[in-house]
Amino acid sequence: MKALLGTKIGMTQIIGEDGRVTPVTLIQAGPVTVTQVKTVESDGYNAVQVAYGEGKNLSKAVAGHVKSAKVTPKHIREFRVNELPEGLKVGDTIDVNTFELGELVQATGTSKGKGFAGTVKRHNFNTSAKSHGGNGDVRRVGSIGSMYPQKVFKGKRMPGRMGHDQVTVKNLAVAYIDAETNLIGLKGAVPGPRKGLVVIGGKA
Repeated sequence: MKALLGTKIGMTQIIGEDGRVTPVTLIQAGPVTVTQVKTVESDGYNAVQVAYGEGKNLSKAVAGHVKSAKVTPKHIREFRVNELPEGLKVGDTIDVNTFELGELVQATGTSKGKGFAGTVKRHNFNTSAKSHGGNGDVRRVGSIGSMYPQKVFKGKRMPGRMGHDQVTVKNLAVAYIDAETNLIGLKGAVPGPRKGLVVIGGKA
């Protein structure tokens, strides 16, 4: 199963033997511990549930659930698979060695929250004219409806909360792996702030 949980460290550069500079995002990835293995026979689908990090003040339900894996996780995620890895059981660990250099993966994180934003910043709207009799408020939203059907349609692009969304970036190449320190470097940018949770999975 090619899936890991990690913490984003930040971006840096790697200089190759040919002198080329590659921008990479470093992630403290894993190791993760298997806390549950679901099968079609018992649960209706195949999945592997893994835990990452050191949590505090776990609820009794969560503590009881992960007791057999002997972990106190901060994050728990489940990954559906077509076929379960042979011999995988509760308590096993998965580390960065599950990936190879040059392999294409996808990274999922929570984008940075920007707070309340207008349509110019949030949706890249144009501003109105700043001269020739303008009303002075060049960033104001234009018409949001019409005479009929006398309502604002759902999904209308308007001011509101910007950012803090789940974002997945695909086709990121694995450019760096350090098994001793559980570091993995992905070519390019990964969504989310530093210390944010990142889910690394095999190419979908």
